[in-house]
Amino acid sequence: MGCGWLGAIFEWEGVIIEDNPDLENQAWLALSQEEGKSPPPAFILRRIEGMKNEQAISEVLCWSRDPAQLRRMASRKEDIYQALQGGMHRLRTGSQEFVNVLMNYKIPMALVSTRPRKTLETAIGTIGIESYFSVIVAAEDVYRGKPDPEMFVYAAQLLNFIPERCIVFGNSNLTVEAAHDARMKCVAVASKHPVYELGAADLVVRHLDELSVVDLKNLADIESTEFGPGEPETEMEREEDS
Repeated sequence: MGCGWLGAIFEWEGVIIEDNPDLENQAWLALSQEEGKSPPPAFILRRIEGMKNEQAISEVLCWSRDPAQLRRMASRKEDIYQALQGGMHRLRTGSQEFVNVLMNYKIPMALVSTRPRKTLETAIGTIGIESYFSVIVAAEDVYRGKPDPEMFVYAAQLLNFIPERCIVFGNSNLTVEAAHDARMKCVAVASKHPVYELGAADLVVRHLDELSVVDLKNLADIESTEFGPGEPETEMEREEDS
């Protein structure tokens, strides 16, 4: 199979690596204390999930609209999060196996995150998966995070694919909403949300290695002449068939 029929766009936390939303919430609460602001309640923390820091601060928390202050607070919040996180990143079960399959089939992959590029590239290098992704879209590359589809649209442009030929892999309904708004299919990974809460996705799995390339072909509704019985089967797919 060649690389011209499908592009894969992956979110970082909760899809490729294990997510820890509690640390994200702790970082926001610590920042509110430093800034002398009221601590955001749980429903606000849920609302800002997946947003860029600047977007959350200005549009939801309403702490400031001054660009310099937004940059300062966004940077400080990220520093707090990184200190809490301690530089530890753990691959989710099955994620590396799945992206290995896509690499074998020469399917181009993009990684998207609202983390700063430096943070993201350091983490990717630390766990040794920098060679998997031909495109990285980080916080600096977009104006808005989820539920806006901007990250996914930009990733598709960099992959040189039309949106309808891209599949997004995420772990929340905000991701599903953004992907569908971008005219992309979405596979939801049930990491921090249970399967039954992710029913709006086109497909829901607990781990990425539950998927095969055939699943992606069917999901994208692609009749590719390049996809046929002559293609080599991966070890993972042979195990699934047994």
